[in-house]
This record gives sequence, C-alpha cells and structure tokens, in this order.
Amino acid sequence: MDKRRIGRTNLIVSEVCLGTMTFGSSCDEALSFRIMDAAVDMGIDFFDTAEVYPVPPDEKWVFRTEEFVGKWLKGRNRDEIVIATKVVGAPGTWFQPPIRAGKTGLDRRNIRVAIEGSLKRLGTDYLDLYQTHWPDHEFGYEETLIVLDELVEEGKVRYIGSSNENAWGTMKAQATAERLGVARYESIQNNFSLINRRFEDALAEICRREQISLLPYSPLGGGVLTGKYNAETLPENARFTRYLQDGGERQRRMADRFLNEKSLATTAELKKIADDLDTTLAALALAWSRQHDYVASTIVGATTVEQLEESVAGAALTLDSATLHRIDEISEKHPYPMG
Repeated sequence: MDKRRIGRTNLIVSEVCLGTMTFGSSCDEALSFRIMDAAVDMGIDFFDTAEVYPVPPDEKWVFRTEEFVGKWLKGRNRDEIVIATKVVGAPGTWFQPPIRAGKTGLDRRNIRVAIEGSLKRLGTDYLDLYQTHWPDHEFGYEETLIVLDELVEEGKVRYIGSSNENAWGTMKAQATAERLGVARYESIQNNFSLINRRFEDALAEICRREQISLLPYSPLGGGVLTGKYNAETLPENARFTRYLQDGGERQRRMADRFLNEKSLATTAELKKIADDLDTTLAALALAWSRQHDYVASTIVGATTVEQLEESVAGAALTLDSATLHRIDEISEKHPYPMG
C-alpha cells in the first residue's frame, strides 16, 4: 500500500487508516483484534480512535475502544503503528459527552485529564497525532493550542490536528498558532464522501495553501455508498437501521441526514459506474477519496474482516479522467445529498 505524509510532519502513513469507532459496541474484543490483525496484514499502519469511542457514545462502554487498541498493542513494536486519538470538545445542545460528567471542553484541565487517560488506556507513553474531536469557537484557540504545544514539548504528543472543523476555524487556529509561536494543526479530520463533498467548497483550498492534510472519515457515507440501503427493506443490523429503529433523537437525525432521496439516488447512479469498472461501490468511493491531492489517509471502519478487505480494494484502483467526470456529473445532478 502506498504511503503519504500528513501535513508538514514526519508522519508518513498508509493511504488507508483503520477507524476503530465500532470496537467495543458492534465489535467485541476478539473481532476487534482480528480486524486490527487483518489491517496490518493488508499494509495499514495508521489507526484512528478517540476517548469517547465506541459509538454510539454511551456511559456503559465509553473508553472501551482505546482499551481494546491498547490491549492489542501489547507485545507489538509500538513504532510500527501510527496512533491517532482525540479529546472531546465542549458539550452542546446536539450532544452531551458521556465523559467527565458532561463537563468537557478544550481547556487546560480537560486536555490534561484526557491525554493521561488516553495514554494509560492505549498503553503508550506518546501519541503520534492528538486531535480535538470538535471545536469550541466561543472558547477560542489560545489556551487549547498552548496546552497542546506543551504536550508536544513534553514528548507526550508528536503532532496535533483538528476534527469536524470549518473553514473559519481552521484559518483562525492557524493564525493563532503563528501569532503564539506554538504547534499548529497539521491535519483535519472531517466527513467527506461522494454524498458529502462540502469540503471542496473552501477547506480544500485551505489545505492546499496551508499544507494541512485531510483525513476523511465516513468515505462510504456511513455505509450508504455500499448500496445496502438501496434495497426495498432496511438491511438488518446496519448502523442506520439501528438508529432509525432503536436510536435516540440524535441518532435518528443522523440517519435522516445520511439516508434521503438524493443520497440514495446518487448511490444508485454511482453503482452503474462501479459496474462498468467491474468493481464495487466501496472500492469506487475509496479510490475517489484517495485521488485528492490534499488527502493523506482515508479512514475506513469495519465490523468484519471482509468489509475491510472490500474497502482496501480502493487503494489499488485509479479512476481515469472520464470516470471522474461522470462522477462530477452525478454530483451536479444531485447537489449536496447530505444537506
């Protein structure tokens, strides 16, 4: 598998990153270990996790994903795996983190408590990439970046990144880092897929000009871009099936955002392109993500080894200009499927 550099760092990672957010909820420990073993066998050396994982976030299993990854890391050469994790942001009307009694944030105390917890659960004395899970624009960036820079100076963190950030916040953070002379965000981890191309509107130019790497998550649109939701009935045990049938208000809203008339129509037309190329929808979606020059590594999750194998197939597929043009025509026909 080819490798790429993250931002201006010395982190050179596989073009596919293993997302672990199902480890501890959808995947038990044994299955999680099999998926991680398979990932390494496929050439993946970059794992992404978070203190709030697994999903959906819940007090009954919060922190479990990092614990699974840490147990799996024991006995392995730590230097072989690039580990990224995240500190949760402040609570909001949309989400109350099941951590620290919901009184979370990107201040000094919360970041210090979070990093020590993550290091302990992961069984390591350093993290390769430490990311803010979501921003707090009202709090600002000064204290957050100063504390993160201290962690870099102390050797607990090699580099820092952001997640779920917008264009204003990305540039504000960069300007603040430059003004203070502290470590800057080298990566941004945002939702980016063939049914959510909003990143291209402004953030793509920022990434190119500022040498920041995108680490796309949900490249398969939460599973929508596998085509499984285009059947007449909802697939059993699929994430959005569970969210629609048994989830709370936040989960149902998320399912409605991913599953709608435009996203399903887009998927149906993309399936024709995949068929013409004699490949799968998943491979098509991963190949499309990989071919953006500002993408360092695309994050893929899996609840089976077979799912991971199908996704990794996209790492070997290159889409020609004619195929990319066909994809763009579909996006123009069904703009912004996820709103």
